[in-house]
Amino acid sequence: MELLHSGLKLRQLQVFREVLRAGSTRRAAAVLGISQPAVSQHVKQLETTLGFALFKRSVNRIFPLQQAWELLRNVELALSSLERLEASIFAMKSDERQRIAIAAPAVFGFVTLPKVVAIIRSKTGSNVRTISGSYDQISEHILTGRADIAITRLPVDSRLFEWAPLGSARNVCVFHPSHRFSKQARVEAQDLAGETIVDVDPRFASHQMNMNALRFEGIEPDILVEYDSSGHEAGFVSAGLGVSITNEILAREYAAFGLEARLVEPSALYHYVAIWQKGRVFSTTLKVSLEAISSTFAASTCLR
Repeated sequence: MELLHSGLKLRQLQVFREVLRAGSTRRAAAVLGISQPAVSQHVKQLETTLGFALFKRSVNRIFPLQQAWELLRNVELALSSLERLEASIFAMKSDERQRIAIAAPAVFGFVTLPKVVAIIRSKTGSNVRTISGSYDQISEHILTGRADIAITRLPVDSRLFEWAPLGSARNVCVFHPSHRFSKQARVEAQDLAGETIVDVDPRFASHQMNMNALRFEGIEPDILVEYDSSGHEAGFVSAGLGVSITNEILAREYAAFGLEARLVEPSALYHYVAIWQKGRVFSTTLKVSLEAISSTFAASTCLR
């Protein structure tokens, strides 16, 4: 199969991907069920088509160049989309249950997504694939077709996506149940003086909002550890190593950790939504999936 007018062959890309995954042409040949010379030939043909080398060669070994790793990212994306297309066509031909892919920040895998998957399974019998990432990556998952529907927060580009509201959330402080904050109705910036803080990575806007609120009160935050994905803070906080500022919707995902939460003042407001590609026609399974996400959010409450 030739892809567009580039001369690239699907089989060449599949072999190339497997060589990088397996780490050698020998192991790739075993996985693909073809000979090692055939693997080498596919790789050489791909390099010829591209017009540049992907590997450095020595006796009986090849070593990926930087160009190979850069190409792999796009090859993975293209092949994953084709594999999903193939699976979808097979399901339509054989009247199989549809497989739904849901994208969401990894933190929603603690509480929300298990409930959503249980509803989808009970009502449709469908299998579900979950894909995680940052909010920007979540949008990319939808645009590239890796995911059918996603959980994210506003703003979203209305030119590219349609969306349904899920819920709004204010900032909360999460802490170990034995912490002194458990006796308070809310946590104010000055209460955090002297506290060790588990905080999101500085490149995220929420970090700037949290830290600016403290510094406005003349408090220099004592940051114990920084994390780059929501959910990672729960382990540190449950170990009593510090407190963390998140929002109500994320805080409810920490139920298994036995943490408590109190509203923080001053607070930001976050609006969570389910999104999908603009103009997408919903199948029955996708409708059930959206209803499952919406009902799960509506039934959930934050930690107290």
